[in-house]
Amino acid sequence: MVAPGSVTSRLGSVFPFLLVLVDLQYEGAECGVNADVEKHLELGKKLLAAGQLADALSQFHAAVDGDPDNYIAYYRRATVFLAMGKSKAALPDLTKVIELKMDFTAARLQRGHLLLKQGKLDEAEDDFKKVLKSNPSENEEKEAQSQLIKSDEMQRLRSQALHAFESADYTAAITFLDKILEVCVWDAELRELRAECFIKEGEPRKAISDLKAASKLKNDNTEAFYKISTLYYQLGDHELSLSEVRECLKLDQDHKRCFAHYKQVKKLNKLIESAEELIRDGRYTDATSKYESVMKTEPNIAEYTIRSKERICHCFSKDEKPVEAIRICSEVLQVEPDNVNALKDRAEAYLIEEMYDEAIQDYETAQEHNENDQQIREGLEKAQRLLKQSQKRDYYKILGVKRNAKKQEIIKAYRKLALQWHPDNFQNEEEKKKAEKKFIDIAAAKEVLSDPEMRKKFDDGEDPLDAESQQGGGGNPFHRSWNSWQGFNPFSSGGPFRFKFHFN
Repeated sequence: MVAPGSVTSRLGSVFPFLLVLVDLQYEGAECGVNADVEKHLELGKKLLAAGQLADALSQFHAAVDGDPDNYIAYYRRATVFLAMGKSKAALPDLTKVIELKMDFTAARLQRGHLLLKQGKLDEAEDDFKKVLKSNPSENEEKEAQSQLIKSDEMQRLRSQALHAFESADYTAAITFLDKILEVCVWDAELRELRAECFIKEGEPRKAISDLKAASKLKNDNTEAFYKISTLYYQLGDHELSLSEVRECLKLDQDHKRCFAHYKQVKKLNKLIESAEELIRDGRYTDATSKYESVMKTEPNIAEYTIRSKERICHCFSKDEKPVEAIRICSEVLQVEPDNVNALKDRAEAYLIEEMYDEAIQDYETAQEHNENDQQIREGLEKAQRLLKQSQKRDYYKILGVKRNAKKQEIIKAYRKLALQWHPDNFQNEEEKKKAEKKFIDIAAAKEVLSDPEMRKKFDDGEDPLDAESQQGGGGNPFHRSWNSWQGFNPFSSGGPFRFKFHFN
């Protein structure tokens, strides 16, 4: 009896006639088996039943070496190969069994199964027909008839698939090929044919899946590796393209198309890797130049153009070049309206340009497509705070500088405005009061924007001089009186000295 759940039982559920293995009895004289070979066979059978496939295989190798004419040794070794998923290795052993013992129907039936899976329909049918002519058991006869019917059906479907392909009816061809490949799962040619149909139908990733299977089913399949590489390249996946074309060159280093393609992909890959390294180092201008070179190197595939522009958009945004960032990000978003990266980068550029409504809109659109992105959530909150802040007092506007202005620009603008609006410049009482208020705002703006910590708070949407915006605060917005600024020197950068200026 075969133990339920054993390796042999599991094999039998897939290849029923492998159960013959367990019940095979042989006479030493009949098979010409010497004592050592018999020992290897028995031990191998026990190891196989215990699921120790590698050890069982070693025993059957020894049995074959000890007696090259022992059909049982070949059959059992074939069984282990199949259990290990090595059908290519099993097939020659089954053929050897049939050569040594023509009436061994279990081996012939098993070989027919493998040939059918490989799509070798004529050879499979020949095996099934010979089984029926060799006085098979009831089960063997039933199985052979069933497989013959299945093989006939595959022949019909193959003819229909080929006709549909030649007629450019690729959808129909795929339908027929789907049915065939459920049975002929190891047929490399049919997988390559279906891959061609997928390419024609604009489904490159499905084509890649079939071609990858074909590259494993057929030895030295350089054509499959070449096609996989070109498909990845067209999809914009330069790294996988490079990996696959290298596999082609491992098989044939002189392969002309693979070598030409390899040079192109390697050049492009190097440019992109260099650009990304520059971005990581904060060298955004140099990175932009590299991505412009990427577009020149591969102008014919839109994916590289759009990805390059997406990264240039990011560089401009990070380099605080908002006008350029908004322009290039918008070009990306015209092609890909839901591009979250471009939406985030354009939103940041809008913030620099104080276009808060537009920034909020971009952040909200990005959030619709990636609601768990913390960067989007924080950016949206900041944009909303800045919009609210802009409706109150904006220190950047008071000094007339951009939000990305350097400290020296801020000091320069402050000194100019402080001289212009110093109350001592005005004699009319009404004008003097207006100048006092203006001067206080100018001085407050300088105080906030020249202090890194206070400026950061303001940039994040919080007014450090506004008591209402401070945590735990209350009361009225902070405004220093004119008297507190009396004697203030607009040209001073700090220190104990203060001077009162009077202008004639």
